[in-house]
Amino acid sequence: MSPTGWLVAGLAVVLVAGLPYWLPRAVIALRVRIFAWVGGEEGVRAPGREVPVEEFKKVYGHPAADGRSRGAALSDLFWYWLSPGPEVHQEHLEPGPRYDDVARTTRQILAGLSREQWTELVGRCTRRVLDELHGHARVHQVRLRDLMMPVWAEVYYEVVFREPCPRHVRDLITANANDVVSALKCTSLRHMDRRARLTEYLRARLANDPPPVPLPSSLTAREQAYYLQGTFFNTAVVQMSEAMAHLLLALATHRPVQDRLVAGEEEPDFLDGVINETLQHFPLFGVAHRITSGEIPRDGQDPIPAGSVLLFNYPEYQGSGGDVFDPDRWLRPDTRPTAFIPFGVTANRPCPARGFAVLTMRVAAEEVLRGFRLESSVEHTRSLPSRGPCLLVARTGAAAPGSPARGGTRLAAMRLAAMRLADRWAAVPRSLTQLVLGSYMVWDARRQGLCRNYFAASPGGSATSVTAGR
Repeated sequence: MSPTGWLVAGLAVVLVAGLPYWLPRAVIALRVRIFAWVGGEEGVRAPGREVPVEEFKKVYGHPAADGRSRGAALSDLFWYWLSPGPEVHQEHLEPGPRYDDVARTTRQILAGLSREQWTELVGRCTRRVLDELHGHARVHQVRLRDLMMPVWAEVYYEVVFREPCPRHVRDLITANANDVVSALKCTSLRHMDRRARLTEYLRARLANDPPPVPLPSSLTAREQAYYLQGTFFNTAVVQMSEAMAHLLLALATHRPVQDRLVAGEEEPDFLDGVINETLQHFPLFGVAHRITSGEIPRDGQDPIPAGSVLLFNYPEYQGSGGDVFDPDRWLRPDTRPTAFIPFGVTANRPCPARGFAVLTMRVAAEEVLRGFRLESSVEHTRSLPSRGPCLLVARTGAAAPGSPARGGTRLAAMRLAAMRLADRWAAVPRSLTQLVLGSYMVWDARRQGLCRNYFAASPGGSATSVTAGR
């Protein structure tokens, strides 16, 4: 082989060997470009040149930043992902009487439980799911998002219907939620049959045995099923499962923090600090878009025009607070990050769960830590497409916190090294899958135009219904 041939072969080997290190990041960057392209040139990025970090909250909270779906090309994509029934999803309803009706009902359902009842419910559901881990093995290899999703399916079913969730219904809810989040992360195409099965169950349940809190009277019977499916059994289950997966993976990859939690009963606020620090580094929202209904004035600059699409980038905004994982900063008022909006801003559609999300995450985390030590060596990214591979090591008969796993440090190190290697190489085909499926879904969403066609057929935004978007 000639010197040139050897050089080319050597470069090819280096390129292939480095795939796990550069390809996933390149795909993520390309996906960001694709979504920016979908958003169109009218998109105003925040933070960005037009809206710097210092003005982020002011612009986000302005009364004119109140449009949600109508008039934004990105809406077609999100409606596509959230079908069926995105037109009555609380986060995508336009401001007005229907939104007020739906938001009021959500608050009433969530307010039906006291803090003590929330604590008991989440603890009970978490223990039940953890008890289902098969066999008597001391070490269980799990995907944290998959582990947590049945917990929140049971929790929110009981919150809505005020009775324990049957196992077959839990399976319907988790299948629906997993399908939605997998499509959002572009690791799988949509499977509308899974979603339709939950819709039909909810329609039958509402017809025969409605929940204690009356559902929005402005919605039809089918739309009421869509409302529950989208708000509670899609968004609530997905977001809380993602939040817990991030929290538990952060504990698994920061062992001193985990050990301090297990041993430090004299630090009751430390776990809340860990939760806040996790939400700071791994915000649940990516880019939230809003459409301005009027001009937004700004000091010393031209106003943001009416009809603009504002693209609020949570990771970029909160990332301005630094990269070091330091839960202690939340215990000191003078070091708490100001660029922190894990549940949005109060003036602009804040997350309905903001009042109890940290409480319920704390309860679930305490139940997990009570029974298991968490170990993981995988890459922890905000999008978490791997669903959070982790080892749960039973604490029964275990050594004190910080001690090596039974079998010695060498076995533990080998196990974690194998997990790290497997995770890095699994990211290669997954990244290619995300690129292909994500590009297809962007195209298919634009082709179907669920949001665009809905408002074209119903200028007032309340006539026809958007169904599955097959």
